[in-house]
Parts: sequence; C-alpha cells; structure tokens
Amino acid sequence: MAKRQLHIKRYLITGLLTFVPLWLTWLVFKFVFGLLSEVSAPLVAWMISTLGGSWPATGEILGQPWLISLCAFVITVVSLYMVGLAANFVLGRRLIAGMESLIERIPIVHSIYGGTKKLMSVLQNKPSGTQRVVLIDFPSPDLKSIGFVTRVFHDAGGRELAAVYVPTTPNPTGGYLEIVPVERLTATDWSVDQAMAFLLSAGAVGADVLPFTTRWNDTSRVPAKPDSGRDTA
Repeated sequence: MAKRQLHIKRYLITGLLTFVPLWLTWLVFKFVFGLLSEVSAPLVAWMISTLGGSWPATGEILGQPWLISLCAFVITVVSLYMVGLAANFVLGRRLIAGMESLIERIPIVHSIYGGTKKLMSVLQNKPSGTQRVVLIDFPSPDLKSIGFVTRVFHDAGGRELAAVYVPTTPNPTGGYLEIVPVERLTATDWSVDQAMAFLLSAGAVGADVLPFTTRWNDTSRVPAKPDSGRDTA
C-alpha cells in the first residue's frame, strides 16, 4: 500500500510539473490571441454578414465564433507585418508620421499614445544608462520585485528619482508604476529579454544566481564570486 501511494504521488508530481509550463504557455497564447483577434473581429464579422446576405449557407458556415476569431487573428498579424514593412520605406514612414501628427492634435489621446510608444521603445531597446532592469523593495522592504526604469528625474529638492514599471506575472502587460529614489534601486546584469522570460515563466526560466550587482549609484563595488575551493574558518 505504501509503495502504491508513493507511485501515485510521484506520477501526480510529474504530471503537475509537465502540465504547469503548458498551462502558462496556453494562458499567454490565449491572451495574445484574444488581444489580436479583437482588433479585426468587427471587420471580419461585417464581411461575413455581407457575404451571408448573398450566400446564406456560406455565411452560416463562416459565422462560427471560433472561425471569426481565427480569421481576425490572421488579418491582424498580416496587417502588423505590413505596417512594419511599410515603416522601412520612405512613403510608409511619411504616412506613419502623418498619423502621429494627427494624434498629437487630439487631447488626452496624444498623451496615451506618446507614453505607450515610449514604453515600447524602452522595452524594445537593450537597457543602457538609465533604461535598464532593476530590483526594487516592493511590495515591502524585505521583498524584491523586477522593474524596468523608464525615466529618471528630480523632485523639487533636487533628489534624483526613477519611474519604475513593475509588471505582473505571467501577464506583464499589467503592473504598477513606482516612483523610487535612485539610491534604493538595485541594478542587474539582465537584458530586457531575460527579465521578460523570467516574468512570463513565473521565475522558472532564469539563472541559478540572480545577476544583480550593486546599488544603482554605486558601480564601484561588485560582489565577489563565491570560491568553492577556498576553505572558510
């Protein structure tokens, strides 16, 4: 009986360890799929409705919700590719610049668009200078959270502060914006890609030794690596 219980426990743990990565991958894929399909879903629904007016049978077949979502996802991905392709040509860049100029004239919208564009630019580029991956004391002084520094500024007294975006896991599109004094930031050696992989996997993907070095404004001190061949008293 004890041996059977041990086997059951072992298989349950093995099944759980196999299922959790697949489940997290599915959650991320489901979120991205839903986000992209929602963009073109109204267009696809209108096209199918128009088509169903002339061919009811075809419209009924194509009107399945899952098929609408799939077609909308494909259209959105192709559209994003075309936008990226057009941005590499002079005419495409002029069209995008004209659209951005129009957005700049719309109150509130230009603030949202400008802030989002800057955040995407920060996350896309390799961290350098003030734009890098850090650790902050959040949500309590005894805990650490991964954050992305988006900008550094000063308060009225001249104190240097950093705006740090702290994403949630496994969905990093939601998170918190923290204003942290730069002397309380802990710099890391992580790239944005490494930090995102750590967040998306809920900590499962990452180095065995967390690659943080020193406090933000103290780059002269780097912790010594442990020497396994040296005896300690």
